[in-house]
Amino acid sequence: MTRATLDDGARQAPVKALPHENNNIIEETKDSATASDPSVPAGRFPWAALLVMALMGFLLIATETMPAGLLPQIASGLDVTEGTAGQFVSAYALGTVIAAMPAIALTRGLRRKPVFLFGILGFLAANLITAFSTDIVLSLGARLLAGAFSGLLWGMTAGYARRITAPHHAGRALSVASVGTPVGLAVGTPFGSWLGTAFDWRWSFGVLAILTVVTVLLAVFLVPDAPGQRAGTRVPLARVFAIPGVAVVLGVIVSWMLGHNIMYTYIGSYLRGANLNLSVDVALVTFGAAAIAGIAITGAVIDKGLRRLVLLSLGSFLAAGVIFIVGQASLLAVLAAIVLWGIAFGGAAAQLQTAISAASGENADVANSMLGVAFNLAIFAAGVAGAVVISTFDGIVLPAALAGLAAVALAITVAGRRTAFPT
Repeated sequence: MTRATLDDGARQAPVKALPHENNNIIEETKDSATASDPSVPAGRFPWAALLVMALMGFLLIATETMPAGLLPQIASGLDVTEGTAGQFVSAYALGTVIAAMPAIALTRGLRRKPVFLFGILGFLAANLITAFSTDIVLSLGARLLAGAFSGLLWGMTAGYARRITAPHHAGRALSVASVGTPVGLAVGTPFGSWLGTAFDWRWSFGVLAILTVVTVLLAVFLVPDAPGQRAGTRVPLARVFAIPGVAVVLGVIVSWMLGHNIMYTYIGSYLRGANLNLSVDVALVTFGAAAIAGIAITGAVIDKGLRRLVLLSLGSFLAAGVIFIVGQASLLAVLAAIVLWGIAFGGAAAQLQTAISAASGENADVANSMLGVAFNLAIFAAGVAGAVVISTFDGIVLPAALAGLAAVALAITVAGRRTAFPT
C-alpha cells in the first residue's frame, strides 16, 4: 500500500473513539491543516522554507555536540575541571528532556511561524550568554535554556514542515528539513572544535550566534506561516502516548539511538582497541558524509515505502555492527562499516518522524516532542553505558552493543507492522 493510499484513507475516516475505547488507530487526518491553509501551494515543493529549517537543525545539533571537542579549552577558560565542563553537554540534553513536551503542549494551538521565530530568538539569546559568560553556573544555565528552546524547535519542525507541504510530499519534506542533522555531525562539530582550538572556545559559540541571526532573517522572509493544531483535535500528553503506534516508534528510537550513540560517542576507544591507522576526525567526517548520502536516499524513496526503508536501515545498522566485529583488523573493512553505518543513520530522523507523525495524526507536534525526549534520553544512557563498557571490557566490544540494539529495534519494527510501520 502506498503512502498516497494511506493519506487518502486518513482523510476519509472520521475520529470515532480514543485508543482506550477500541483497537482502531486514530484516523485524524494529519494533513487537515495543510488542506485548509490556502498559503500552501498544491504542487510547488517549498525548498527554501525547508532548507531554512534544515539550517536551524544544523545549528541545533552543532550547538549540542560541539562542547565535547572543546572540554579542555572550556575548563581552562572558566577555571573548572574537564568533568564540570562536560556538563555543557548534559545540561543541554537535560533542558531538552525537561522542556520539550510542556513547550509543545503549550504552543501547539498557536500559528507556527511566530512560535518558530520565538524559538530561534530564545536559542540565540542562550548562545550569546554562553559566549560571553565567565561564570560556570550562568553558563550551565544558558546551556539548559538552549536545550529547552532546542526541544521546542525539534518538536515543532516535523509538523511545521508537513503543514507547508503538499500531502503526497510529506516524507520528502521531512527528509529535507532533517538534512541539518548529518551535516551538523559531519561539518559543524569538527569545525566548531577547530575554531575553538585555533582561537578561543567562545568564538565557536559566537559564530553559532551569528549563523542563528542569519537563520532568523531567512525565516522571516522565506518560511510561510501555517495554522496550529485545531482545539477539537488536541489530545492530552498521556493519551498521545497511548495512540497506537506512538509507543512503538519511541521504542524503536530508544533502542536504535542508544546503540548508535554508544558507538559514536566512544568511536575513539574502538579505533584504539583495533589498533588501526585511522584518526577519530577522519572516521567522523567519513560517517557524516555517508549520513548525508543516506538522507538523500531517504528523501528519494520515503514516500513510496516507509516500512521497507526503516527495515533496510536497521538491517544495515546490524550489518555494520557485524563488520566492525569481524573486520576489526582490516582498515578497509572498518571504513566500509563506517560508510554503511552512516548511510543507515542519515535517514533515521526523517524515517522515524514520518512514522510517528503518521501514527499520531493531528497530534504530531506533541508526538515529535516525545521523540526528541527519547533521543536525548538515549544520549544520556549511551554516555553511561558506553563508559561502563570501555572501563569494564575494552572499546573493541562496542560494536556488539550497536548490533544487538539494532536487532532489538528491528524486532520492534517488525512487530509494529499494523500501527507504527504499516505494510
